[in-house]
Amino acid sequence: MQNRRWSSSSSSSPFLRHSGMVQKLEKPSPIQSHGGRRQEINEPVSRSGRKVQQASVIVPVFNGAVVLNRCLLALSRQGIGANNYEVIVVDDGSTDRSAEIAGQGDVTVIRQGHRGAAAARNRGAQRAQGQILLFTDADCEPTSNWIECMLEPFSDGAVSGAKGVYRTRQDSLVARFTQAEYEEKYDRLAQADQIDFVDTHAAAYRREMFLESGGFDPDYLLDEDQEFSFRLAEAGHRLVFAPKAVVYHQHATTVWAYARRKMGLGRWKIRVHIRHPAKAIRDSYTPWTQKAQIVLLPLTLGAAVAAVWGGLPWSAAVLAAILGLTSSLPLIVKAGHQGWQIALVAPALILVRALSLGLGLVWGMAGMFALRR
Repeated sequence: MQNRRWSSSSSSSPFLRHSGMVQKLEKPSPIQSHGGRRQEINEPVSRSGRKVQQASVIVPVFNGAVVLNRCLLALSRQGIGANNYEVIVVDDGSTDRSAEIAGQGDVTVIRQGHRGAAAARNRGAQRAQGQILLFTDADCEPTSNWIECMLEPFSDGAVSGAKGVYRTRQDSLVARFTQAEYEEKYDRLAQADQIDFVDTHAAAYRREMFLESGGFDPDYLLDEDQEFSFRLAEAGHRLVFAPKAVVYHQHATTVWAYARRKMGLGRWKIRVHIRHPAKAIRDSYTPWTQKAQIVLLPLTLGAAVAAVWGGLPWSAAVLAAILGLTSSLPLIVKAGHQGWQIALVAPALILVRALSLGLGLVWGMAGMFALRR
């Protein structure tokens, strides 16, 4: 997923609240052709007047000029046929050439002030004409059959949403370990008849359902896609896994970038779990081992400190460490499929993951406590 330093502006967002209840998003208005003429900020620019009936691909971007062109090129090469889908790029107040690059293609460009990824996706959904909304990120490169594979589950009228997958071509040890993480989670999803987790690098929803459900909550700077899919699942909507719908992504390549990403996810995950407390125990995506490691790490460190001071026997710290290592074995094996080198570094990166997610959860709790004071 693209590194997004988003800020939210709930007062101007299409995700409206009243007395704690989610309001419906306004219905999309027709997009008119402007012959490529650049419009003022907040006004959509359509470079094609064709009527779209099947799918709308929505790509939010904030200062993504370096990566956006690859994404749009991949979307222009879809096998489904250009008359069956439109591409909408929502420029979220970029200060680089993102909007200019998007405007060079056969896409609709919407410009808005910097309000965040959730608000940008909601804005694109309001303008979309397709029956199915597809979401991807500016730093993703969908394969040529991505749209077809994302639409395939919707032949079942009971399906409301679908989730695709990440792949990477990177050689970095950290990136390949990250891919192993995703594939461990994809194995879980593949066993489920329906899921409760859809993230927006490769997501699809029925437009009417999306609008009726209120869209993404722009108060979330990360994990807004997770919160939305939990909300839909709890409302009884059927979400499914589409493993053939592939986008290629540039994962983090350094330990610091990896850790920083996990801390950010942990920070916002606490808010998701407060709104959806049952998902803190179990969801269709996250292995129980990952949740256990977040608990076992501080237990191991605490037991070790206590043992140093004579408060606990060393056997308690050793037992906690053994449990942590045992919980890591499935991911270490999965990492081995990426290469023996990845399996070797996996234990250290699993430790970094648990520490970073745990610190992020503490950060998120501290932030919420400060807001309530």
